[in-house]
Amino acid sequence: MPITILLADDHAMVRRGLHVFLSTQPDMEVVGEASNGQEALEQAEQLHPDVVLMDLHMPVLDGIETARRLRAILPGIRIIVLTSFSDQDHVVPAVRAGVKGYLLKDIEPEDLAVAIRNVHAGQVELHPAAAGQLMHVMASSELSMNEAHGRANPHTSNRLPEQERVGLGKETSHGPDMLTRREREVLGLIAQGLSNKEIAIKLIITEKTVKTHVSHLLDKLGLADRTQAALHAVRNGWVV
Repeated sequence: MPITILLADDHAMVRRGLHVFLSTQPDMEVVGEASNGQEALEQAEQLHPDVVLMDLHMPVLDGIETARRLRAILPGIRIIVLTSFSDQDHVVPAVRAGVKGYLLKDIEPEDLAVAIRNVHAGQVELHPAAAGQLMHVMASSELSMNEAHGRANPHTSNRLPEQERVGLGKETSHGPDMLTRREREVLGLIAQGLSNKEIAIKLIITEKTVKTHVSHLLDKLGLADRTQAALHAVRNGWVV
């Protein structure tokens, strides 16, 4: 069965371009389009798509409120935000609303297709800049908690709710000492929100080498993807 997708964007050209590209994917089917949040809600209730791919800035009902309502009426739906904004004021409310993907509109078409498949399979997909914003909030939240309450009672944790701690994956006992010096450098740059290409430039290595380091550190940490690794590192205080 193909992955059924509902597109929601107030720009017809954006919807048309997405529709044309996604129609070339043999395992995907665009079942509907909406030009605002209210239309997205109505179409989702009628069509029950697997994935909603939507913008944040839409008339009538914005993307964040649309995501909240979609999750309320269709708890199993997967929501991916495709937007031009990666600042904290957009990323954090979107994650709180229950989105499973936060991507920027400069994404390569094939990467978008991969992200849709991953989100449909239950994974979380965050643009590096969005992941960086989320980790900054996590780090600030836990720092404030530690200053106010200390570490005596873990049950009083002021960490972000489960929806916000997306991509943390399973707990692992593996610490940073399991990683090589270069892998720790790569992990630190991932935690800063850098993409593989940006890491390659900064470390003066090839992008392929960066991908190899990422693969190795994920395996050692027992995590599924780079977002999980970065969030896990910040959560455990390995990087700042």
